[in-house]
Amino acid sequence: MALAFPAAQVQAQTLRLPGQLRAPSLGALGLGGAAAARQQQADFIVAVVNSEPITNNEVRARMLRTEQQMAQQGAAMPPRNELVKLLLERMIVERAQLQLAREQGMQISDTMVDDAVLNVAKQNQISVDELRRRMTTEGLVFTQFRTDLRNEILLSRFRDRELEPQAKVSEREIDEYLREHAAGGSNAAPQEINLSQVLVAVPENASAEQVASLQARAQLVADRARSGTDFAALVNEFSNAPGRSADGQMGLRPADRYPQLFVDTTQNVSAGGIAGPVRSGAGFHVLKVLEKKSAGMPSSTVVQTHARHILLRPSAQLSEATAVARLADYQKRIAAGQADFAALAREHSQDGSAKEGGDLGWASPGQFVPEFEERMNNLAPGQIGDPLVSRFGVHLIQVMERRTTRLSSREQREMVRSLLREKKLEEAYIAWAQEVRGRAYVEYREAPQ
Repeated sequence: MALAFPAAQVQAQTLRLPGQLRAPSLGALGLGGAAAARQQQADFIVAVVNSEPITNNEVRARMLRTEQQMAQQGAAMPPRNELVKLLLERMIVERAQLQLAREQGMQISDTMVDDAVLNVAKQNQISVDELRRRMTTEGLVFTQFRTDLRNEILLSRFRDRELEPQAKVSEREIDEYLREHAAGGSNAAPQEINLSQVLVAVPENASAEQVASLQARAQLVADRARSGTDFAALVNEFSNAPGRSADGQMGLRPADRYPQLFVDTTQNVSAGGIAGPVRSGAGFHVLKVLEKKSAGMPSSTVVQTHARHILLRPSAQLSEATAVARLADYQKRIAAGQADFAALAREHSQDGSAKEGGDLGWASPGQFVPEFEERMNNLAPGQIGDPLVSRFGVHLIQVMERRTTRLSSREQREMVRSLLREKKLEEAYIAWAQEVRGRAYVEYREAPQ
């Protein structure tokens, strides 16, 4: 049985941060990887990022996870040497971002990593001990798995902090969006589109000659794509897009969640067609339209969840581990009928909802961050989840009831706000990631093997 290791979605919070970017997935680790994992060669440095090395064994481990994930998803496998180059560049981008986060004092606690490991085990419907045993059987190092999870959470939080200020949505923008759809304009029936891109990055302060040379390079990519060259091969050969997938795909999503530049450029391009090169702040983009689907406004009918929680904030007087243990004790007392959830919330919760017995009211999809929502959605009405660690503290969550309802005008506006914020975050991430990568000193040593 293969183990699925999705992206770390473990840092929930009740304060909604719509559009939270996900850290790159750890991949899926299946049985059969043991032989490859055990064939460890003498390690050596393949690249240095700001004096921090990336080793051959690190690249090999990432390669193993990626190949098995792609095999499970049925994705086309690029040539191995191309995939190695792609993964090394992805690791360089991640390493530069991690270094910047640590320089700014960001840390992830052991308790939060424990919670992430527990979530992975639950998603595979096994215990943590069984998870550790299976990973050992497959030749995988459990401590490295924990390190990867810690880095993934740190990256996600750092990206949130850096990009959230750029994703503010005004009431005027919401009004304009609603008017366009209500008036039956060009965006009245937005599409879901799946694009693949080659980004030829343009450095900051590039000279006119450099820009012209890079534009010519992008035009060459577009010409080759239009002449029938495999686009995935062009991605692996030319693209500088950070965190890109092996074939450059950005995923099927509403057009509103793509940069407007991409939507405008591909508006009249059919599936299979090529658009560009087109210039953005990051560089020149060549886009391939993989798929287009009709879509519409956010649904006016949704399933809402009525939940409540108890929040404890760690401090000098209350450690995170103690807070987790205390909420676990509350959970047992409530289950045994020895305590009342609302009474405990009013007495102990450090959230603004305490006076309401921890009641968070009716929540529509997207009102909380994905991780919190995932935990909440996995609970049946009346069920209390295990303590959950977030940046705000430690939460004990109970789902009270669910209903299908029609959204009010205010609720629809909030859903539009979330859509627009997601789109702004996508645009901001492209430019930010390229900037961080451009500032890093990178020295390539020996080629990975």
